[in-house]
Amino acid sequence: MRARLGILLLAAGALATGCNAAANSPGASEGDGPSLVLVTPNPVGVNDFLKLAVTGIEDAASEHKGSQKVYQSTDPASIQQNVAAAVRDKPDVIVAVGFNFADVLAQQAEQNPDQQFLFVDSCTEKPYPNVTCAVFREYEGVFLAGAEAGLLTRSGKVGAVVAVDAPQFHRYSEPFGLGARRTRPDAALSPLFIGGANPFNDPGRAKQLTATLAGQGVDHVMGAASASGNLGVFEAAKEAGIFAFGVDANQCPAEPGVVVDNVIKRTDVVITDGVTAILDGKRGETRSYGVKEEGISLTGLQPDVAQSQCVIADHPDVLTQVGKLRDEITAGTLTIDDPAAA
Repeated sequence: MRARLGILLLAAGALATGCNAAANSPGASEGDGPSLVLVTPNPVGVNDFLKLAVTGIEDAASEHKGSQKVYQSTDPASIQQNVAAAVRDKPDVIVAVGFNFADVLAQQAEQNPDQQFLFVDSCTEKPYPNVTCAVFREYEGVFLAGAEAGLLTRSGKVGAVVAVDAPQFHRYSEPFGLGARRTRPDAALSPLFIGGANPFNDPGRAKQLTATLAGQGVDHVMGAASASGNLGVFEAAKEAGIFAFGVDANQCPAEPGVVVDNVIKRTDVVITDGVTAILDGKRGETRSYGVKEEGISLTGLQPDVAQSQCVIADHPDVLTQVGKLRDEITAGTLTIDDPAAA
């Protein structure tokens, strides 16, 4: 992470940072209905996960004939500044995406009990009546990706390169092995964790670990090392002649022919649904989104898979089998345990 700004700069720049971010927000709109503000932890740029969040806030504003704008943060200091600026706007709902907001939302929710917040992809440690949390059951999608790996692996060895060795992030490793064993009972999982001072932005370390797995005979790797970290996973996979899986959005265009599929978090679906719930008075609860709610899916199971540049598009037989597993999860006849709840 970038170094924190000095105290004087924080004080002097807080308002300017918020205004600049809003002025540069993609798709800002005005309407007579409810006002919505999205705060991102990083610049939207080409980040597909955050681009989906912007789509979600735009769709919510359109659906409710309201207005929306986006504050784009760049570091921990600007996250605090932008949330404070959003609170000063007094919108009907403030939407924040990512675990980076846990502390600042808790503080602002306590200080501003009349302000409604939608916290996406995480939740505050303490519940607040004005904080509605929207969390993902990523492990359901990771299981499906693992099922693909089990059907495609030649060595019977699959792996995962994950940012942090913690229960929350085991959701990207353990279900991958479970899914692989569902379709190939003798499949074995080898997980490795990046760790260190910057686990979410260390492509060099991610590349090193992926190469290590390849050297052990692993031929399909789940990459859960954030956007920049996954680039290291993909690069190593390409050099070793093995395959990788992405997360959050379609990462196949980053390495066509290498990335098999992606576990997609439909941030747009979650935001539009969460905003509607808050406006309808369903507030202060935790809403969970998985395969059934279409909050989690695979690129390969989307209608436009043929244009995705994903390897899985060339394996319709595999998609048919994995689609059946998806339907079982949706129907409730197949339940995937949450590693973080163990």
